[in-house]
Formats: sequence, structure tokens, C-alpha cells
Amino acid sequence: MQNPKAPEPRWCSCHVPDVSRRQVLGGLTAASALALAGWPGSARAATSGKSVTITVMGTSDLHSNALNWDYYKDAAYTDSGGNVVGLARVSSLVNQIRADRGRDRTLLFDAGDTIQGTPLGFYYASVEPITRTGGIHPMARQMNAIGYDAVALGNHEFNYGIPFLNRWIEQMDAPALAANAVHAGTRRPAYRPYVIKTMKVHGHPPIRVGVLGLTNPGVAIWDKANVSGKLDFLDLVETARRWVPVIRAKGADVVVVSAHSGDSGTSSYGDALPVENAAALVAEQVPGIDAILFGHAHLEIPERFVTNKATGRTVVLSEPKCWGQRLSVFDLTLVHERGRWKVTGKSATTVNSNTVEEDPALVTLVKKQHDAVVAYVNKEVATSTEEMSAAESCWKDTAILDYVHLVQTAKVKEAVAGTGNASLPVVSIAAPFSRAATFPAGKVTIRDIAGLYIYDNTLLASILTGSQIKAYLEYSARYFKQVDPGAPVAPASWTNANNRPDYNYDQFSGVTYDVDIAKPEGSRITNLAYDGTAVADDQKFVVAVNNYRQSGGGGFPHIAAAPVVYNAQVAIREAIVEYASAAGTIDPATFHVENWKLVRDGTPVF
Repeated sequence: MQNPKAPEPRWCSCHVPDVSRRQVLGGLTAASALALAGWPGSARAATSGKSVTITVMGTSDLHSNALNWDYYKDAAYTDSGGNVVGLARVSSLVNQIRADRGRDRTLLFDAGDTIQGTPLGFYYASVEPITRTGGIHPMARQMNAIGYDAVALGNHEFNYGIPFLNRWIEQMDAPALAANAVHAGTRRPAYRPYVIKTMKVHGHPPIRVGVLGLTNPGVAIWDKANVSGKLDFLDLVETARRWVPVIRAKGADVVVVSAHSGDSGTSSYGDALPVENAAALVAEQVPGIDAILFGHAHLEIPERFVTNKATGRTVVLSEPKCWGQRLSVFDLTLVHERGRWKVTGKSATTVNSNTVEEDPALVTLVKKQHDAVVAYVNKEVATSTEEMSAAESCWKDTAILDYVHLVQTAKVKEAVAGTGNASLPVVSIAAPFSRAATFPAGKVTIRDIAGLYIYDNTLLASILTGSQIKAYLEYSARYFKQVDPGAPVAPASWTNANNRPDYNYDQFSGVTYDVDIAKPEGSRITNLAYDGTAVADDQKFVVAVNNYRQSGGGGFPHIAAAPVVYNAQVAIREAIVEYASAAGTIDPATFHVENWKLVRDGTPVF
């Protein structure tokens, strides 16, 4: 068990035994896929002299995708790119590569964000939580069967709290690594910083591969309620600079970093914390690293080389596309000289999971758990009087997003009733998480609600003034490009300015306002009013908001520092389900109010 409250363990002497573990058979198709990893021939062929090539495979951002299934559509996953998802597909790829290259020449790592992201993850954290039932988490069950050698913790591992994370770690055969997650106020690791794997390649001296795990500093903001006062999250470069020499001193011939951190050098939370996307910085600034498996950005980067400033040596990096859509494959060539192994060649690529079928053993392993989730998400909770769609929610005030506002406002009004804030107006913040979300006319299921509110956020309420709300809305309006008043109406082309995703376009209910996209950033919010009267700068409001935003996620002004008046840890998705179930009917005529609109020089766009 890796307990954040336990005394510091002697990680430096804790090396996992020989790489050989259980091997799952089945699902081996498309053998030609091996060629796309760039392997010049079978690893079973005799190596020349003292040279040997080992293969490190890696996944990241699996986000509780066990099977190739879309729980929101109640169908096999599909997209326009022909991608598939799930660990069952990854297992088939891993089996192929192990069979071709030799099990003794391969390792398998993960770079985090494993247990959250689909209704499967939510179900076994909140509906039938493994902390209560004692059941094995489906992702642990599959990863153990595949035989992962080590996993890094991602920021979403902390979404369900430290006790839940600890239980998942207990269930994992592979060590869970996070060198920069330390006990609050110390530099003492709360989880294993690294592990050294000994590879016994036939006919060669043992090869010792050290893997350092790094998680994302943003956890301190995004999951503040779960980690504040318990864990701190240190800079990735400084942490790697501390631990890589230790790993080398312990005899590692090869050093791999598994980092839940993108490679862009940017942060979504400004300068409040260490750099969020620091993988390339680690490669550039920390000597002694051979390869970095990284994730977090949900991109596919098959191979990137970064030159270390101190040594002049190159480090190879790879990011596999999220949800099990790709597997990163690193090839490292070593030569044995003077009693030690030296890395003389390195490359990386990604393998597409759509080149194989699902491993039937991995499907069978979690089928019962998967079926339970399918049954759960298809439960009817209410009847809608008409179809509601989120397709235009990024540029119009839509009824389906107003339903989120309705629930949040009702919950907060109930909570502040009878308190000193009962006389303040209650307003709500929500963003369009998915343009594909719909409530059909007729039966509305948990699956429909989960498709609308796809994140496991909880509800809070804070106090903001009128001037702060205006500043907040101006920041949100940066989502739109500046558009000429006479330009053709093409709203889909106006969005996502400044690389801002849809979930960072926050909309308010309870106040009325216009967003003038013909104006430059910072001067777009006009006619801000409450109950028909212009909002005064010092007027106070109770604002319903999700925990991600209240913690500072997205960098919106004022909200993170605003006084919190309600925080009962109520999951917003569950609150929507509860509200809909109690009402029985969802009728937009009773709650949909078009309180904001896009304008150009004051003229409505629509």
C-alpha cells in the first residue's frame, strides 16, 4: 500500500523483480502491424556482438476506457478518423509486440489519467465504489492482466479523493509512481518516486531500466478540495533533477521518465504553480534521461527528439493518443562495454489500436462490470416534452444548458435559505461541455444526462460582485474571435479563439447581458443587468459554480479567491439526475430564458 500519511518509505532500495509476469493470450491479428513500430526484423534473431535492442511500450490518458464502447451513445465507439478505444485493444497490440520481439525484451508503462473519464470510472467510484464494495476496479483488473510494469499517476487520479486512489493503488500489481507528489510542507514523496526493472535478455547480461514517475502540478488547483493540506506538487524539472541521479547511482543502465505532462512548456493556470506541460523541459534540462513517455494533452506525438543542454545527448519523447487509441513504442539499442550497458540508439513511434481486434480475454475479464454500467446509464429518469440539443450552445443560449443552470440554482438557493446570504440574488455559471449532447423528446436516461455533463464536478457557491462578474464574463468572451459587423454569419468559425476549448466558455444565468464580438477583447460585455436594472459594481451575488472553476481551473478572474458559502461535495451530474427524477418531466417552457446573446456593434447576430 502507498499511503500518503505513512512515513517515508525506502523507495531507493525497492526494486521490482524480473520483468516476466503473467501473459494473456488471444486477440492476435494484423501481424503486419509490427512493421509500423520500425523494427528491422524479429527480436528473436541473434544479436551481433554485445548489442541488444529493448522495447518500451506506453499508454496514457486511458480515462477508464476498458472496452471499445461509447456509454453516451450506447454503442461501439466510432469517430470520423476510424479510431477505436479501450485497453482490450491495447492488450492485443502489446501481445503482438511481445510475441514478435520476445517478452524478455519488452516493458510496458503508463503515463496517467486512468480511473476517471467515462461512466465506467464514475460508476465504480460513486455508484458502486470499490472503497465500499471491496470489488476490483475494472482498470486495475485489466492492467494487471496485461502486465504493466509501472504506472504514473495523472491529475485525474485524484478526482475521487486520496482514500479512493489508495485503494486503486492497492489493487494494482504495477507500482504507481509520482515523485513530485509530496507530503504537504515537505519534500518527502507520498508515492513511489521510481522503480528499477531488471530485464534478463537471453544471452546478455541483465539490463536495469529505471522509470521515474511524475504527475501534474495542476492537481493542487483542480483537486484542491481533495489534496489541500495533505499533498503538495513540486516542479517536474526540479524533481527529475533530484531523482535521476539517484536512479543512476542505483545502477540503472537506462532511465525512462513517465510523465503526466504535455511537452509545450505552457500552463492553463498561469504562473500560480510549476509548469503544467513540462515534458520537453525535463528532457532539455535534466541530464541522464534516455526516453520520456508523456501524456495529459490528448495528442498523438509519435516521436520527438530534444537535446539535453548539459550533455548534448538527445532524449526521445512520445505521446500516445488518449483512450487507448494509440500505443507508443520506443526502441532503445544498447551496447555492453567495460561491464556496463550504454544506450547507442533510440527511436519511437505510435501504433494504431484499430489495426487489431479486442483481446477476448480482456473483454471477458470486465464484461460483468461493463454490463452493470450499461444497465445503469440506460435507466430512465424523466420525460422531455421536446428534443433539446447542445449543438449551438457555444453561440446561443440553449434550453439544454439552461437545465444545468436550473439545477445548480435550485440547489444553491436551497442551501443558502435561512443564512445571512439568503437575500442575495443567486446566479449560475455553466459551460458547453459537449456539442453532441441531446435530450430526446420522450424518455431521458442517465446516459443522456451524462452526455450533457461529462465531468465529475461538484457544486459550490461563492460571492462575487457586479464588477467581478463583468470581468469574469470579459475573460470568458475571449473564446470568440473578433468578427467584422458585416461578415457572413458563421458562428462555428468564430469560436475557440486563443486556443480556448468549449468547456472554457462560461455562460451566466440569472443576469442578462450581450457579448459584442465586433469589439476587441476586454470590452465585449454590454447591458449587464439583473431583474431589468443595470448591475452595480458593488452589488453582491451568490454564484453557483463547479469545483474545477472555483479552484482556479481555466484561470478565470476572481472566482478562486471569492468567499465560498456552499460546498457540500454534491456531484453536479447526480444533482441533475436527482432533480429530473423528482420532477418527472423536463419542459423547456418552464425554465428556458434567453438571458444572453451574441451581438455585433449592438446588433444581434441571430
